[in-house]
Amino acid sequence: MATTMLKALNKSLHDALSEDEKVILLGEDIGTLGGVFRVTDGLKSEFGEHRVVDTPLAESGIVGTAIGLAYRGYRPVVEIQFDGFTYPAFDQLVSQLAKLHYRSRGRVKMPVTVRIPYGGGIGSPEHHSESPEAYFAHTAGLRVFAPSSVEDAYTMLRQAITCDDPVIFFEPKRRYHEKSDAELIEPEPDSSPKARVVREGNDVTMVGYGPTTYTLIDAALAAEDEGTSLEVIDLRSLDPLDFDTIAQSVQRTGKLVVVHEASRTAGLGAEICAEITERCFDYLEHAPLRVTGFDVPYPPSRLESHHLPDLDRVLHAVDTVMAHHEATEGAAQ
Repeated sequence: MATTMLKALNKSLHDALSEDEKVILLGEDIGTLGGVFRVTDGLKSEFGEHRVVDTPLAESGIVGTAIGLAYRGYRPVVEIQFDGFTYPAFDQLVSQLAKLHYRSRGRVKMPVTVRIPYGGGIGSPEHHSESPEAYFAHTAGLRVFAPSSVEDAYTMLRQAITCDDPVIFFEPKRRYHEKSDAELIEPEPDSSPKARVVREGNDVTMVGYGPTTYTLIDAALAAEDEGTSLEVIDLRSLDPLDFDTIAQSVQRTGKLVVVHEASRTAGLGAEICAEITERCFDYLEHAPLRVTGFDVPYPPSRLESHHLPDLDRVLHAVDTVMAHHEATEGAAQ
């Protein structure tokens, strides 16, 4: 039976609450309302108001409370309503949550999961569409997960909740209502998500995550009609990054294009391009390229289609690296 990402996330939370009484959900309107996107719908009525807690509108207080609960042995799962609402809790996240395990030499664990709907494409007003993942991937002590598929949303959220490290869990809000017939699979014990090759190819390695994964799949299908074979890799985990899977692909294709919605400067694409250049310099036939959002505050909803990496921009990057390859081959002949 087909299910949506929303339903998969709801089931993941439901199963976590059922299996471990130390799991507690915290967030604004997550109880009676079921969250603004209805991810937590029905959970308060089944598990009670002491485990699905409607909090005040105070993100710093919510995260601070979660840190205190983690100190006492609980596994809090925090919902931030929208990506742009994360910033009031930024100090708690990067100054406290990320550092307590290290600061205590491992004696204090911080099994806190912070769920954040992120990205654009739904026509939201200001502060409701952001891509702040680079802030948290840059912060030592945090893990950062970003599923793109229905089945990964279920499995990776279970992995995040059972992890003893704090996890920032980014959910691609414009993919919430996409459906899949795939089975929702329980994760292996102590498992962590690795990058996944979602489509094999030979000519260019395409890397993305979250909402851009499906853009890359569409690009691969379009390029196939023109005789170009694109390999698509879904990162899934943004910190730690699975560079081995990317490097293995680039060593075959010789070309790399990285795509994300966040701004270009100091984004994850830059880190991936730098690391793969160091690892695969002798294999590269063209400098790695990035297709990203622009270095501007996230634009109004009427302009966001110009900001988001689309099929045309992705295929232009593919044409660029392929044209250089074809020109080099022609010169060699």
